[in-house]
Parts: sequence; C-alpha cells; structure tokens
Amino acid sequence: MNAAPSPLATIRATARGYLPRVFQGRGWVLASLVMVPVALTLLIYTVAQIKGAEGRPYPGETLRVFHDVLVKMMLPIMALVAAPAGIREDLEQRTLPLLLVRPAPAWALPLGKGLPWFAWGAVWLIIGTLGLQVIGGDPSLLLGRLVALVSAWWGELALMTLIGLVFKRGTLWGALYFFLWEPLVRIFPPFLQRLTFTHHIESLAGSRAATVQTSQLLAQEQVSTHPVVACLALLAFGALCWALAGWKLHRTPIGLAGSEAEG
Repeated sequence: MNAAPSPLATIRATARGYLPRVFQGRGWVLASLVMVPVALTLLIYTVAQIKGAEGRPYPGETLRVFHDVLVKMMLPIMALVAAPAGIREDLEQRTLPLLLVRPAPAWALPLGKGLPWFAWGAVWLIIGTLGLQVIGGDPSLLLGRLVALVSAWWGELALMTLIGLVFKRGTLWGALYFFLWEPLVRIFPPFLQRLTFTHHIESLAGSRAATVQTSQLLAQEQVSTHPVVACLALLAFGALCWALAGWKLHRTPIGLAGSEAEG
C-alpha cells in the first residue's frame, strides 16, 4: 500500500497539475477584469493628450480608478469568478474522488488548487497597478498599492473558497459580503472598520478615494492601521480561511454521488 504523500507534496502536485486551467477562458476573464478598466483609463488619457489637453499627470484619476474600480469592484468580482473554479468545482462535478484515488491529505487540496489562481490574479493586479502609474500615480504610494492589492487578493480568494465549501450558494453569500458589508465601512465604528478588506487596503495604500463627512448620516471617524499590521492582518486572515477550507473539506463525506456536492 502506497504511503500518503506529505501535505506539501500534495499542494505542490495539485498546483502544478491545475496550473494549465488558469490559461483557459476563466483565467482570461480574470485578467480582463483588471486590464479592461486600466486600458480604458489609459485610452482616455491618451486621447486627451492627442487633443491638446495639458500634459500634467492626473493623480486624482489614478486614485479614483484604484479605489473605486479595482479595489471596490474588480477585486471582489475576481474572487467570485476564481474561487468556484477551485475545489468547489470538483465537488459539484463529482470529480473530487479522482484526486483521491491515491492516499492524500484532502485538507491540502483547497490551497493546492487555489495557488495557481492566486498567482495568476496577482500578476495581473501588479500589471494593472503599474499601468495606472502612466496617468500620474504617486511613486511613493506604488509599493503600498501593489502590496495592498496582492494581500487583499490572497484574503478574498481564500474567503470565497471557504464560503463556497460552507454554504450551498457561496457565490451569492460572497457577493452580499463584498457589495453590502464592505461599502458600509465609512459609517462603521472604528472596531468594525477593521473587519473589512477596504480598511486594510486603504491603510496599506496610504490613500482613500473619499473621506466621510461629519454631516453624513451615521458618519463615524475613519481610522487607520499601521501598514505592516494591515498587511499581516490580510495575510493571516487568508491563511486562516485556507486552513478552515481544508478542515471543512476534510470533514465532508466525499463520494462519486451524494448531497455533499450540493453543500
């Protein structure tokens, strides 16, 4: 009887075997979610320059696209698109038992299947952020923005993987979290602000797209977290979600048929 491979070997083999999937249709959709808004912004900027607009950079536009488009819209949609393509897809299609023909730690599979998507998305987030620098991004904020997006992508992808294993309609619950809970960050008390991705991204990026006004209903004081702490919080939260996803899969009865694939 063959001995079960180590968790590290399982993660490595799963990631290597699953890597070609990210170069298929869903992977390019993921890339376009970053590059389309960035490309449109660059196109508008180029047309403005051709028509004789002033040659000054547009840091305000960079700020708006980064926070309002990439952070608030595209990053959550990326997680909603990529996470179901991982371990959840194998549960729904009854193909997960094929991965376990040989003894292997099932709890290592979510991370193994998620790593290719994380790497692929991180590459495009970096390219997109660098592209925004063309229209006048502050060079002193570039590193913070790169780290913020990649760290948040790690956490959001892990969260959606976990939600997909815990709930029958994980994508719906994830969408409610990203597009209802996160936008309310500006009226949360300081403690609740720290329980959102938006807060930690803004703390890392060193900028906000908008600030809350005291005249706004239920307005709360906006707080900041030290960038190092914010980065560690995102990375630790992602690691926790991957671990819980592995635990959930380990506790899930796995067969070629059955209700376990329905959540």
